Amino acid sequence: MKSQTNITIIVGSQWGDEGKGKITDVFAKDADFVVRTQGGNNAGHTVIVGNETYKLHHIPSGILYPKCTSVIGNGVVIDPKVIIQEIEGLKSRSIKLNLKISSRAHVIMPYHVDMDEALSAFQGKLGAGSTKRGIAPAFADKMYRHGIRMVDMMDENMFKEKLEKSYIFNAKLIACLTGKTLDKSMLEVYREYLEYAKYLAPYIADTSVGLWRALKAGKKILFEGAQGMSLDPDHGAYPHTTSSNNIAPYAGVGSGVGLNAKAKIIGVVKAYVSRVGTSPFVTELGEERAKVLRDKGGEYGTTTGRPRRVGWLDLVQVRQSARTSGLTDIALTKLDVLSGFEQIEVCTHYSIDGKNIWEMPASLTRLRIAKPVYKTFAGWPRFSAEEIQNIIKKGYNALPQNIKTYIEFIENQVECPVSIVSIGPKRDETIIR
Repeated sequence: MKSQTNITIIVGSQWGDEGKGKITDVFAKDADFVVRTQGGNNAGHTVIVGNETYKLHHIPSGILYPKCTSVIGNGVVIDPKVIIQEIEGLKSRSIKLNLKISSRAHVIMPYHVDMDEALSAFQGKLGAGSTKRGIAPAFADKMYRHGIRMVDMMDENMFKEKLEKSYIFNAKLIACLTGKTLDKSMLEVYREYLEYAKYLAPYIADTSVGLWRALKAGKKILFEGAQGMSLDPDHGAYPHTTSSNNIAPYAGVGSGVGLNAKAKIIGVVKAYVSRVGTSPFVTELGEERAKVLRDKGGEYGTTTGRPRRVGWLDLVQVRQSARTSGLTDIALTKLDVLSGFEQIEVCTHYSIDGKNIWEMPASLTRLRIAKPVYKTFAGWPRFSAEEIQNIIKKGYNALPQNIKTYIEFIENQVECPVSIVSIGPKRDETIIR
């Protein structure tokens, strides 16, 4: 599968945790730039290279390729303490950091974390199951127009001016919701973040200009999405969503680059479904069966360590992702996890009030009562390490027929080719059709 464009966008097509980190890593080897365009450190990517495992949160997966420039775009909210820890962790493992951070990216402040705690308690069953990293309050302050950007931290006077408004606003809201006061004074926050600014200053740049010049020069740019379509605040299961748009069209907004050229848009789809957090989950398995799949797939949050809810593949969800992101390709991951099951279920559509529903309902009420309608497939045997390598060498046709039947059914149902097939967690355990 050779790309005819120098723009590739990789997005999650479910609830996140689909294996985007690995797929990004596979494509990053040919990229000049890898760009993160939304989210914050509430999302995480796991990349396995040889015997080394890297868990990345803010920093794009492309950081593992020395020739590739990793860019954190303006659409990301950044916790300076967390990204510094991540930078130091990579340095300690002798990873060369070719990293740029948008001067327009907004900053997560300590009171945003406090506000996240307060909001989660207040929202109850309408909450999103927040990671409580301060993501939503940071995006809220951005829209209130008293958010603090990376560029503001570099200017002591402007930082102080903006901090006064943001700190007082959040302190009063938290006091109203919880009756609590903030642990850190405004002066303590001011001094702490000025130190972070000094550390991060060499990485801060107008990344929009740099990326635009790179695009005009014909450089290959890979946009790396975080989370998944069902967490998109416009098109996902609102209000059980994240706080920034994560479908493919947002790549241009979150990077500051007008993407009017034809792009390869890859939707990453796990061969089953998982999610962390609260919301209706139509294909969710009961706990006894879920535990088997969860443990086999290592379904525990990269950021939180929380056990993920798991269920069978939901093609209503994938169909919506193909439409809203304009997918040109699907990368199907974790097929190896399903090996050994005698039967595998795939949800083709929902039943709601006795009617067949093929597209995702916007109504939360209807989503809560939706029942999955399944098609059953015969499973396939477990792969040994030797068998995986043999399949990789021979290509797609060497896969067991039951897997090919499963893949081709997905393609027909969602009208998008499955052109990338992952049959193991490592970088080289991937088939490109």
